[in-house]
Amino acid sequence: MHVVILASARHPLRQPFAGGLESLTWALVKGLRARGVEVTLFAGPGSDPALDAREITVLPLQLSDAARSDVSMPAESWLQEHHAYLQVMLELAGRTDVDLIHNNSLHHLPVALAQSCPAPMLTTLHTPPTPWLEPAIRLMDQQRSRFVAVSGYTARQWGHVTDAAVVHNGIDAGVWTPGPGGDDLVWVGRIVPEKAPHEAVGIAAASGRHLRLAGPIGDPTYHRDVLEPLLGPSAEYVGHLDVPSLRTLVGSSAAMLVTPAWDEPYGLVAAESMACGTPVLGYRRGGLPEFVVPGCGMLVEPGDVTGAAALVAAVTGLSRDACRAHAVQHCSLDAMVDAYLEVYLRLTRTSLAAA
Repeated sequence: MHVVILASARHPLRQPFAGGLESLTWALVKGLRARGVEVTLFAGPGSDPALDAREITVLPLQLSDAARSDVSMPAESWLQEHHAYLQVMLELAGRTDVDLIHNNSLHHLPVALAQSCPAPMLTTLHTPPTPWLEPAIRLMDQQRSRFVAVSGYTARQWGHVTDAAVVHNGIDAGVWTPGPGGDDLVWVGRIVPEKAPHEAVGIAAASGRHLRLAGPIGDPTYHRDVLEPLLGPSAEYVGHLDVPSLRTLVGSSAAMLVTPAWDEPYGLVAAESMACGTPVLGYRRGGLPEFVVPGCGMLVEPGDVTGAAALVAAVTGLSRDACRAHAVQHCSLDAMVDAYLEVYLRLTRTSLAAA
């Protein structure tokens, strides 16, 4: 089978990863190739050379003065990304050597142009409905273009436009390996308001535990004005770390705090944490309740800092071996690749039958 994977053009697929989408796509490519699948990857410039990716090239935008003077012209960065995906889709429309296109980007254009390609397309829904993607899905021939969601919660959010199957995200259990644990709590993610690391600081402070935070600063103003004033002897920001450093950090922690201020479609850091043997204390929202189960973590209502702090002692006492076993069985890259291969085969057979 020859599969084309379309990644995000905004960030390269390389460590330290910009976010969970980039980490997930990197792992998926590796996992499929390990199973003997031929993968052609289109990804953002600067991606890991080991992936042998074709760049989704955002060329300098050539616009006349007349076009630039149009008052309806959107941001130039938006136009550059749009035309970068347009180049990719025009190429795929003329290729007959591809069995399936797996759209793992967040952009609407691959979906809008999917029916121009000989190969069927599978799109993974990583987010709630967006005003660009939702209408494109409504117009699709959903026999040749199918959709999967990263959680049952996300699938239900899209239920008004498509009947998406569910393929939970997976992490490489050979990379996220068990650690010895420790006394500190840990929080990992993008430093942005919707991830609410400031609430993790509050949970740690109320429980009397030290907290280490890691991740890229996605919102410098939020980091400077909200999070940074809370840092000190009891909470420290340790930077944007690569995977080996994150594995060491998470594996040497007593528990992972997951405190989203929005409904996370999945919550990859929780799966990574359990694979390291580190139990999870988080908010009961989005996709988290689907895989953070009793014995491996505890969930409280969103924003309940006091309730979460009261559970820290119980969570840190959970079995690290049980967390690891659950992650390997239910949250692993192998499980995700198995599920995707099943969907790939079903979609390619349906497409051949229709032809």
